[in-house]
Amino acid sequence: MDKKNALRAGALAAGTTLMMLLMSSPALALTRDAGDDPGTGLSVVETLGLYVLAPLALFAIIAGLVMVLDRSHPDHLVKTPGTKTKAKAKVKASAKA
Repeated sequence: MDKKNALRAGALAAGTTLMMLLMSSPALALTRDAGDDPGTGLSVVETLGLYVLAPLALFAIIAGLVMVLDRSHPDHLVKTPGTKTKAKAKVKASAKA
């Protein structure tokens, strides 16, 4: 039964993909619409700057801000069960003395 269902699902996916490819004709993109006024194209440098360098710079700025403004304490770090952090060990040692 599993083989029949897999075959049916594959045929359905292939048929759907084929129909979508046939319905979306890229040749229609060549005809201009009324009121269409495209601007000038981007150069290679502008394209790389806009779609590669700008997202990388934005990611670096956000990551840097997160690291700089991080206010976590060693007490809040997740450790394996049964281990103690240095800060907790010092506090307990000073409390016992």
